[in-house]
Amino acid sequence: MHADLGGHDDLAGGDARYSDLDTTIPAVSRRMLTLTLKRLQRDGMVDRTAYAEVPPRVECSLTDLGASLLSAIQHLAAWSSEYHDEIRRHQNAYGGNATHE
Repeated sequence: MHADLGGHDDLAGGDARYSDLDTTIPAVSRRMLTLTLKRLQRDGMVDRTAYAEVPPRVECSLTDLGASLLSAIQHLAAWSSEYHDEIRRHQNAYGGNATHE
């Protein structure tokens, strides 16, 4: 069963092709994307369907369980965006990216 989350991009909007996810998430390697999707599938968050076509096609979609996290993730992303500059100022004041113990 797939969640109906119309109006959102990528997986939140329904089925998404692997190649589309690969291009919309540029900071992640293909290997890491594949491993992450397989782990999300294992955890019941994502359905992943591979089609025996040339070229191969893989589609992913959120399950109802995965969709139930969407609101929390969107709130976290909004919070992160809102406070990014403030967090960066604290990091820089603390010494940049250096680890302090």
